Amino acid sequence: MRSTCLLIPFLISIISCNNSGDYTLVSEDGIFVEQFDSSNHNENKFNENNIIYKPGTKFRYSFEYLTPEDEKYYFKVHNQEWEFVKAEETDIATIKYVTIKVENGNPMSKQIPDYNQTVLCYKLGIDTLSSISWSGVIENEKNVWMHPPRDYLFSILELNPFPFIQAPYEIGNQWNWSLQIGSQWGDKRWKTWRTGITNKYLYEIVDKKIIQTEIGELACFVIDGRAKSELGETRLTSYFNPEYGFVRLNYVNIDSSKINFDLVKFED
Repeated sequence: MRSTCLLIPFLISIISCNNSGDYTLVSEDGIFVEQFDSSNHNENKFNENNIIYKPGTKFRYSFEYLTPEDEKYYFKVHNQEWEFVKAEETDIATIKYVTIKVENGNPMSKQIPDYNQTVLCYKLGIDTLSSISWSGVIENEKNVWMHPPRDYLFSILELNPFPFIQAPYEIGNQWNWSLQIGSQWGDKRWKTWRTGITNKYLYEIVDKKIIQTEIGELACFVIDGRAKSELGETRLTSYFNPEYGFVRLNYVNIDSSKINFDLVKFED
C-alpha cells in the first residue's frame, strides 16, 4: 500500500508535464497549436510557454533583394506606394531593415476573438518607419511557425514557404502544410492572378551547421521548404537556432528573384 501511495503522485506529475499543464496540442492543417479550456481567459496563454518568442523581445533583420540577374535592390515607400531602389542609390528613406517585436497579451483578439498565436509587430526601417503591421508566430514543443513580413515588396513572400520547423528536430524529418492565398498578394512586378490559389508545402530538415552571424556563431538546423501551386514553385532555406529562432532566411521567389534576411540584433 505504501509503494502505491508514493507512485501515484509521481505518475500524476508525469502526465501533467506531458500535457504541458493546461493545454493540448491540436493539428490545424499540419500546424500544431495550443488548445485551452474555454474557461481560460488569460490574455498571455499563447505566450507563456514560449522559449524564443517571449513578449518584449525584438529581432532586427537586414535584408537584400536580388533580381534574377543578381542585381541588388532595396525599396522605399511614399504615400503608401513603394518602389525599388538600386543598392548604390539608397538614402535615409530606403528600407534596409525589418524589426519584429513580440507583443504582450493578445491585441489581435479584438479583431479575431479566437486568435491563437503570439502576436508580432513588424516595423520597416530604423530612422524613418515606413510601416507598422501585426501578425503572429506559433511556438510550442511540437513546432515553431511564423508569418514573414508581408508589407509592400514583402507581399511577394506570401507565395513562399513560411518559416516553419517541426519536431523531431533531426536531419531527415519531413512534414507538409497547405494554404489558400488570395489575389490581393499579387503585383504586376512579379505575378498576378484572379482567384485564390492553393500553395502546397513540403519541408525537410536537411542539415545542422554552425553559421557566422552578427550576434555570433550559432548552431542551426537547416530547413529546406518548397511550395508549389498553379502559379509555379518557390523555395525557402531557413536556419533555425533553438535560442534565437529563425536567424537566416533565403527565399527564391515566384519570378526567380531572391530575398535574404539575416538577424543582426537581438534584444531580450
